[in-house]
Amino acid sequence: MPVFLNANDADFEAAFQTLLAAKREDSPDVDAAVADIIADVRARGDAAVIELTAKFDRMHLTADTLAFSPEEIALNCAVVPNHEREALELAAARIRAYHERQMPEDASWQDDTGATLGWRWTPVSAAGLYVPGGLASYPSSVLMNAIPASVAGVKRLTITVPTPDGVANPLVLLAAQLAGVDTVYRIGGAQAIAALAYGTQTIQAVDKITGPGNAYVAAAKRRVFGKVGIDMIAGPSEILVIADADNDPDWIALDMLSQAEHDASAQSILITDNPAMAKAVEAAINRNLASLERADIAGASWRDYGAIILVDDLAVAAELSNRVAPEHLELCVADPDQLAEEITHAGAIFLGAWTPEAIGDYVGGPNHVLPTARSARFSSGLGVLDFLKRTTMTKMTPASLRAIGSAAETLAISESLEAHGLSVRARLNHLNEI
Repeated sequence: MPVFLNANDADFEAAFQTLLAAKREDSPDVDAAVADIIADVRARGDAAVIELTAKFDRMHLTADTLAFSPEEIALNCAVVPNHEREALELAAARIRAYHERQMPEDASWQDDTGATLGWRWTPVSAAGLYVPGGLASYPSSVLMNAIPASVAGVKRLTITVPTPDGVANPLVLLAAQLAGVDTVYRIGGAQAIAALAYGTQTIQAVDKITGPGNAYVAAAKRRVFGKVGIDMIAGPSEILVIADADNDPDWIALDMLSQAEHDASAQSILITDNPAMAKAVEAAINRNLASLERADIAGASWRDYGAIILVDDLAVAAELSNRVAPEHLELCVADPDQLAEEITHAGAIFLGAWTPEAIGDYVGGPNHVLPTARSARFSSGLGVLDFLKRTTMTKMTPASLRAIGSAAETLAISESLEAHGLSVRARLNHLNEI
């Protein structure tokens, strides 16, 4: 059953800590299997990827058919209904416009010694974007991963998307086309991550891998990190809603179910200062579960991980929310902007009752690849900066080296790094001889 907590109860802190510590990830011991898969792909390349794809996705490929051909992509894109194409185009345009504003600027200045300092931003050369396939096939994830990379200036964009039984999702391929993706491989799982990280005879290695996946994909991303960059290790989806009495409980219930229907391990939490609202939302969730298409998944999520928390005032709600550090936070209150000022930890904030989280999943503009499992305490959602590197720039002049060089020499000597100090002293001696 969902957890019901009252912040005034004597045992609230212990119960809340239990809620925070609950492990929702469906994480069987997959690391050993993933290690074997990665080693196999590194050793045998295409042959390993082809065998594993046949085993897990029931699809027999060759080196020539690992990727969708341009003709296949065109045929799939052509069957997308106009209303779906227009919706995807609207989403792509809004996502691109939002992320273009994230582009940072290079900087250069001269300090009071005459040294020139600064930094410049350059994109990674190649990015690999993992897109879930099968039942969880999300064209929106293609846009959210590929468009920031494109805006950043990444030259080569590669997608891997599992296509069980050879059944492709035309919308996924259209999204890839709209986002400027170069190549789409019909492979998935840990073998796709290994191929992207180390390369095969057919698949070129990339510099960074982004995108969500199952436990095997997450474990593979952990293992290849360091060889390549990764965005994050994403866990099950989550939403926290702070709602006051002036809300439609059915709206709130649907917002919570919108995340519950993702995964049986997803989590939906309501914090409210109104007991009647708490009861009404609970009733609305149960009522909507009776007819929801993914009721089995959403019902299991709500039953096993759902929570309703009663508080005396919204300031307490904000404090508790910061401790949860939710992936998605809805502020369905009279003054959401003011309450948002009290929020320090959240992946994405949705302000007001007219801003359902689902807008953020598709057409809002901000990225929907967000930190989960309380990692919003120290990380951010995917963005342009994830595909950029900052390189610092330093240019000394004889005068600036004379001004600060001796301090560098002193610190080098204090650290017993003789050559460091000598490299500076040689130049200072030369200046003294001039």
